[in-house]
Amino acid sequence: MTDHCNALSDLRRPRLLIRAARFGVSDYRRDRDLRRLIGRYVPPAEAVALLLTTEGAMEEDRRNGQANYSVSQHIEILIALVAEAKLAGTEAEV
Repeated sequence: MTDHCNALSDLRRPRLLIRAARFGVSDYRRDRDLRRLIGRYVPPAEAVALLLTTEGAMEEDRRNGQANYSVSQHIEILIALVAEAKLAGTEAEV
């Protein structure tokens, strides 16, 4: 868990992405969104790990200007990441 906590607090993303994610957390529904985003329903700590991996790949695509990069999907992943971190009891702030 500490590794995830460190990874979350070390995230450096554009302010607009982070603000959008924080704004969207109130609409996050785990039962609806988690399975769609990572393909299965898992405990919060495991979800954080999977979402961190997915988000890292999306960030790399964003930085490299890849044509397949989707801002809206990146925000959805960040929303889930923030919400799942709260559920997992991670105190790190994104």
